Amino acid sequence: MSVDDLKSATEQVESDNRYMIRRGSDVYPRALEQINNPPDQLYVVGSPRLLEKPALAIVGARKATPYGKGCSARFARMAVQHDIAVVSGGAIGCDQSAHRGALDGGGVTIVVLGCGADVTYPTRAKALFAEVVANGGCLVSELPWGSPPKRWAFVKRNRLIAALSQAVLIVEAGLPSGTFSTADSALQQGKEVWVVPGSIDSRQSRGSNQLLSQGAVPIIDDQCFCDTLVSTFGVSSRIKQTAARQNGDSRSTQTKILACDNGRVEIITALEATPSRPEALIGIQGWTVTEVIQQLSSLEIIGLVERLSDGRYAIRATSQTTNRYYGNRH
Repeated sequence: MSVDDLKSATEQVESDNRYMIRRGSDVYPRALEQINNPPDQLYVVGSPRLLEKPALAIVGARKATPYGKGCSARFARMAVQHDIAVVSGGAIGCDQSAHRGALDGGGVTIVVLGCGADVTYPTRAKALFAEVVANGGCLVSELPWGSPPKRWAFVKRNRLIAALSQAVLIVEAGLPSGTFSTADSALQQGKEVWVVPGSIDSRQSRGSNQLLSQGAVPIIDDQCFCDTLVSTFGVSSRIKQTAARQNGDSRSTQTKILACDNGRVEIITALEATPSRPEALIGIQGWTVTEVIQQLSSLEIIGLVERLSDGRYAIRATSQTTNRYYGNRH
């Protein structure tokens, strides 16, 4: 569809980057016609053409852990490298990490909002949303221009996140969680729900793990994600090259871990299970709190762990590790 055709099929407002798309027009997403209570109109900032592109929804907790945010960005990067758009809700935490991962991977992303498409919420996302639009993505809402954020609107918009995607990936969700409404919408629309498992001790993963127990598709590593992506989207074997690059990054992490003594490896193992404060780790090697802090500082310097704002330490989001790296050390 040409730019002129696009303009004739939509009611343009204020600028070339803002559109109101009426249901029944040529550019109204066909997927929305298949859901219960489709919007009578969509308000879009950015490219409306993107709404017909193959897409994966990636959603998760607002109060996300480094693990959740790392997985969100990681899988978003892998998806867009194979011409699959990433859809999410723009919220702090896993959602924004998904949008950021898509942009960092050189792809496009769709932000589905619970306020007007011209309203920046959360306010701290202003620069991120501008970058989304500048790089060929779009901001979408069923609410009129200028509509303020409302709690009910965020739950309602989750059906649109599911509808604009071929599958929904949940990277982290506690109990209760608004993410469940996105999963429910996907299932009602006949789409798969994929879930990244989390620690049984992590409150932020209780919802995710419950979905897995109810039959969601488990995404346990990069290769599993690649295989599931190929099965759903039919993308080419190039995705395996992406997995190989991810594995190369993992080998760099493995090298750092293998250089650690057993005590620091035990710290890494404990932090993989759940972020912890230094005093929770004093049983390792019989260390005092001071000695634990010294070990944590050394791991922080080499980029394996990070200190969270609440004083806990966690595995660094950009260098997620797995037990296969050091399980043969003992």
